[in-house]
Amino acid sequence: MTTTPHSPAAPPPPPAAGIPEPAGGPVAELLWRAVSAGDEYAATAAVLAALDAGADPESLLLESVAPVQARVGREWAANRMTVAQEHAATAINDRVVAAVAHHPASRRRPDRGRITVACVNGEWHALPARLLAEVLRLHGWRVDFLGAQVPAPHLIAHLHLTGPDAVALSSSIPTRLPTAHATITACQAAGTPVLAGGAAFGPDGRYARLLGADAWAADARSAAARLAEGPLAGGRAAPVRQPADRLPHLADQEYTHVTRDAPRLVRDTLAGLEARIPAMRDYTDAQRRHTAEDIAHIVDFLATALYTGDPRLFTGFLTWTGGILTARGVPAATLRPALDRLAGLLGDFPRALATLDEARRALDTAFPPAPAAPETTGPRPPRGRRPGS
Repeated sequence: MTTTPHSPAAPPPPPAAGIPEPAGGPVAELLWRAVSAGDEYAATAAVLAALDAGADPESLLLESVAPVQARVGREWAANRMTVAQEHAATAINDRVVAAVAHHPASRRRPDRGRITVACVNGEWHALPARLLAEVLRLHGWRVDFLGAQVPAPHLIAHLHLTGPDAVALSSSIPTRLPTAHATITACQAAGTPVLAGGAAFGPDGRYARLLGADAWAADARSAAARLAEGPLAGGRAAPVRQPADRLPHLADQEYTHVTRDAPRLVRDTLAGLEARIPAMRDYTDAQRRHTAEDIAHIVDFLATALYTGDPRLFTGFLTWTGGILTARGVPAATLRPALDRLAGLLGDFPRALATLDEARRALDTAFPPAPAAPETTGPRPPRGRRPGS
């Protein structure tokens, strides 16, 4: 079991025929070719030439850069781009955003107010927040972009120092939702309303509402439009609340126990898999470490589903992981023994058991099981992996 891309020693497979072109027309295609080739100069030249020709900066950011970055993620997921290539492409797109921001066409005097844009602590996907920051600047806001992985105490200190109209809080990784909840509560207690955004909060903003954010936006344009409507709710310090005030299901302590016991759950699940699948005993140290990391991700997502009270968060992660494994030649069925072992370890936790059972059904639906065969061999994870996947 692994979410590992192909070995770095092997050339990446060629792109499959029929992949749709990124949205945004010719500029997006030029940008994609430059980014996928690792050519920063060609990438920045493409957007600067478009700006010189009169292109709208916001449209370039949201209809060229953003779709190209989304395509980078899809190419990695399909095993057509290595981790290193993905990181290089993201770094180039970040430089492209900076080039757009520094072009004369993007300059506007701030005349609306002040917004702080930050990623939740532990969230390293900063490009969506960077795109938002530049779009808000184009709309006349003074923006403090704090970047990735901003610890809540440092964010609160910045709010006290600068007094912004709102915090735009970004997160792409659902396992950061408990941290996001604490950050939202802390910002509101400091008297600053929170606009939440990013994939972690759900496609319809369900987790932003659940965690008490003052507003949610699906993308940078809708965020700018929401802020233009007027002040968000808030403006004075809100009473400090405990997580269970909004999430009464936390009273059963399942989230607390799973989080506290996560290292043991990972260790015991790995030991159980090695006993059930003898071939795993021949794994190298690196393969065992990668498998343990994958189990840790499963436990983290299970804990987050328990925190939110929404099993869909966990089942969505498992079916996504099954697709990643399948693209790398590893059967999605290799996830099932880990779920079975976790269920055995969590027998006293009914919500956890129900969530694991729902995930097994979702896996069986998305990846119908093959006829039963003796478990005499286990998957051999390829070398190299995408951290945090």
